[in-house]
Amino acid sequence: MSNAQTGKIGVTTENIFPIIKKFLYSDHEIFLRELISNAVDATQKLRTLASAGEFKGEIGDETIEVVLDSTTNTLTVRDHGLGMTREEVERYINQIALSGAEEFLAKFKDKEASIIGHFGLGFYSAFMVSDRVEIETKSWQEGAEPVHWSCEGDPTYTLEQGTRTERGTDIILHLSPDCKEFSEQNKIQDLLRKYCRFLPVPIACGFKTEWKDGKSVETTEHNIINSEPPLWVKRPADLKEEDYLKFYRYLFPGQEDPLFHIHLNVDYPFNLTGILYFPKMKSNFDIQRNRIQLYCNQVFVTDSVEGVVPEFLTVLHGVIDSPDIPLNVSRSYLQSDANVRKISSHITKKVADRLEEIFKEDRKAYESKWEDLKLFVDYGSISNEKFWERAEKFALVRDVDGNFFTYEEYQKAVEEKQKNKDGKTVYLYTTDPEQQWGYIEEAKGRGYSVLQMTGQLDAHLINFLEQKLTDVQFARVDADTLDRLIEKGEERKVALSEAEQNSLIGVMTGALGDRRTQFSVSLEDLGAEGLPAVVTQSEFMRRMRDMAQMSPQYNMFANFPEHINIVLNTAHPLVTKLSKTVTEALGTKLEDLATREKPALDEEKALEEKLGNRTPSDQTDEEKAEHKRIHEQLEVFTNERNELLNGYGATNALAQQLIDLALLSNNMLKGEALAKFVRRSAELLG
Repeated sequence: MSNAQTGKIGVTTENIFPIIKKFLYSDHEIFLRELISNAVDATQKLRTLASAGEFKGEIGDETIEVVLDSTTNTLTVRDHGLGMTREEVERYINQIALSGAEEFLAKFKDKEASIIGHFGLGFYSAFMVSDRVEIETKSWQEGAEPVHWSCEGDPTYTLEQGTRTERGTDIILHLSPDCKEFSEQNKIQDLLRKYCRFLPVPIACGFKTEWKDGKSVETTEHNIINSEPPLWVKRPADLKEEDYLKFYRYLFPGQEDPLFHIHLNVDYPFNLTGILYFPKMKSNFDIQRNRIQLYCNQVFVTDSVEGVVPEFLTVLHGVIDSPDIPLNVSRSYLQSDANVRKISSHITKKVADRLEEIFKEDRKAYESKWEDLKLFVDYGSISNEKFWERAEKFALVRDVDGNFFTYEEYQKAVEEKQKNKDGKTVYLYTTDPEQQWGYIEEAKGRGYSVLQMTGQLDAHLINFLEQKLTDVQFARVDADTLDRLIEKGEERKVALSEAEQNSLIGVMTGALGDRRTQFSVSLEDLGAEGLPAVVTQSEFMRRMRDMAQMSPQYNMFANFPEHINIVLNTAHPLVTKLSKTVTEALGTKLEDLATREKPALDEEKALEEKLGNRTPSDQTDEEKAEHKRIHEQLEVFTNERNELLNGYGATNALAQQLIDLALLSNNMLKGEALAKFVRRSAELLG
């Protein structure tokens, strides 16, 4: 042992170890990944030497062992790879080239996870969890002496002759008191499964057990962590569908089998392999993210891949492996690195290629999976322009009869029938086929098509498509009467006088009672075959409220009062009957009121002719006073007429029945109002 030496690790500051501990403590479990990666590297390099004929001996058992000793509170990583000579220990372990602590801290203060990768500190991550670290190593080179290296977490080390008798390296960690958890076998096995389960060299921790004589007994067989080979390194031509399914079940046990997969294999302009699976996604937004695992040369890096794949692709499951992404990366690195951005674009393209391929090869099968694919494709289309450019060819819409169309196909199918007077093709849609059944049937009776837009993203998708598709406008089938939804410029004139129309509106307003602040009444000729009354809602406000359910930025619309319009069909016999009843009951009183009102109306007309186009600011005080007097007179008559009509409507069973029928058909009649409707119906039938 006379050749023992002491020295200082070659750093420009003595603060290297406090720096490592300070910056890496939040992610201190990665020490195990780093040490295992080094051991794998040493083993693979020995294979390379053997294949090149430089190493003539037997490689033997390559298993990398993680040995725990709770009595000494140590963790040992043992490999049978290259090993190191004394000179190599000097070169690789003792020389850490840093320019100084200040620059080091300044450069990486926000990039904790980047430190190790950028400065080659993989081995030194061991000091995050250890008070002392030892190395016992023996090189593969003939005649090499074993070497022992020891350091207690400061720049001072000891280097002397070792005791190892076989080729390879032991890294022995004397764990710190606050890191005793890393001496627990279950904890270490979990970490190995997380980071190392796909490494190309066997990794062992502990031994397998068997049930013997009524108890669990440890055997002499190593417990191998990485028994499942990484499927993504194999050629797709060598794999069957069952292989991909088996691998998915291994990655995500207990999950429903995926729809299909994409095998990634790129070697230019960057290296990338992987397998991505499309999980089954129903029409709810309970999507499990963080199911794509990022690897670097089969070593686990992270499952937060937002920087590597576009956000909409994070709903996929699977594995991505790229040596062009360092082991130790921060989120900001992923977002800014040019290679990562190229990888992101490539993955988007491959996913789109695969979807288009399935669509073209077997459209029926594609359509059968559409309910699971829809959420993903729609999300991608809305959020990623590049994906939309491709998805436009294979994204589908479905009508209420179950027929599927691409956007182009649907445009051609309905544009002739559903083009309005402004040249826009109106896409009618339903958000609830059962509740809006009556409106759907009426539309179909006119020869119109109605789309099913029942998904949670559809409110956003509709707005998006109106921007992207040429001369297309969406309208919910119950947003207005069909003649107004698809205006052809052919107006049906109401066969009632203006006075009769005003009377009907007054009576119906009275029939609404306390609900008149929420509802309004209008008249329209919907044809004798149409319903006597229908409910319509503002397309804009209803769409904004739908979007408010998913997007916080639309919350203001959720609090807006909901205003509903009741359209009375003047061509329906019941409405005609009501109009006649009103005339019979109130005709004399209304005529008398009109006679008394006429002088004031004549005065108003004469004043308007005198004033012409003059604004109030151009009028004299006398003219303003005259206008106010006449207005107040007319207001008295208006109030008298409304009181008369409203009072009649409040007690007219037919008027109330027409309103309730409209509300009932739209599933809007509930509670006390519904009970009153049922009793009234019985009375009218009796």
